[in-house]
Amino acid sequence: MEIKETKKNEHVILEIIGRLDTTNYGTLEKKLMELIEGRNLKIIINCRSLDYISSSGLRVLLLALKMIKRENGKFILCSLRENIREIFEISGFTSIFPIFASEEEALKA
Repeated sequence: MEIKETKKNEHVILEIIGRLDTTNYGTLEKKLMELIEGRNLKIIINCRSLDYISSSGLRVLLLALKMIKRENGKFILCSLRENIREIFEISGFTSIFPIFASEEEALKA
């Protein structure tokens, strides 16, 4: 997995590339915790290059969402591939996370 970080306005955008699973979820968790502790509370996770996500990856995203909501921030997912969207639907996460079709739409939210 690779994480590309960019900033647009007050948003931090993290693009996850490859597989997010039990072997590497700690890397994303560390990055998200650093951002949250640094008061970066508007985070967009761009999933256009995410090939696979395990339950460990889902847990990291859920943890970050809860922490950011407590601080009245925004934690948004965008550009989910069909196979990733199915995982979110099966887990019930589509009703928990704000999910947008594109990064542009997420930036307007």
